[in-house]
Amino acid sequence: MRASDIMTTNIISVNVKDTVFDAAEMLLGAHVSAAPVVDEEGHVLGIVSEADLIHRAEIATGPRKSWLARLLETNTGAAREYVATHARKVADVMTRDVVTAPDDATLGELVALIEKHKVKRIPVVRDGLLVGIVSRANLLEALLSREPESTAANPVPRPDDKELRKAVVAALEGQPWASRWPINVVASDGAVHLWGFVESEAVRKAYRIAAENVPGVRHVKSHLRSVPATVGMGT
Repeated sequence: MRASDIMTTNIISVNVKDTVFDAAEMLLGAHVSAAPVVDEEGHVLGIVSEADLIHRAEIATGPRKSWLARLLETNTGAAREYVATHARKVADVMTRDVVTAPDDATLGELVALIEKHKVKRIPVVRDGLLVGIVSRANLLEALLSREPESTAANPVPRPDDKELRKAVVAALEGQPWASRWPINVVASDGAVHLWGFVESEAVRKAYRIAAENVPGVRHVKSHLRSVPATVGMGT
């Protein structure tokens, strides 16, 4: 899946010529905490958020500083603070270093951007123009779209126990976390039992989850036991 497959196309954006009061009204009305700032053609120039608008002279919410902070503050720093608390135009308070993604970005690339830059949403662009927004909620929607469907009217076909065992063994083999001790798989009426030794509880959990993800597995019973990492095979 790509950004274009999950993005919200009903875009809430702010024009770069708008005032901070226009932006505040738009954020409140749309029930969003941030929105991209665009020019007349739709090019993304920045992003404005609630955090950019809450420290304002009009409501006496400017940053409070200790006497030491005030003493060490430079003229440049004081000037920037004044702009942030007194500017009337969105262009003067918006965050210009905005993170965007192309509409063909993969979901993995989107998650990497969100985690790296610690943001909640990514504006999506095509040929430099804003075409959508991908939020963390959109990624959860993508996850739900991949939920396996298994109902009484549409059951997942279950292989016989012999085929099921082969499928589980194939899913477990070659994993980077695979145990150095032999692992035995037994399948009975759709239930899979795992026997053997593993290095840690994390590996034990990984085996169970890998088996659970094999189509046709009804239940996994793990009999795997953890042993100290210092214990050598065959001792």
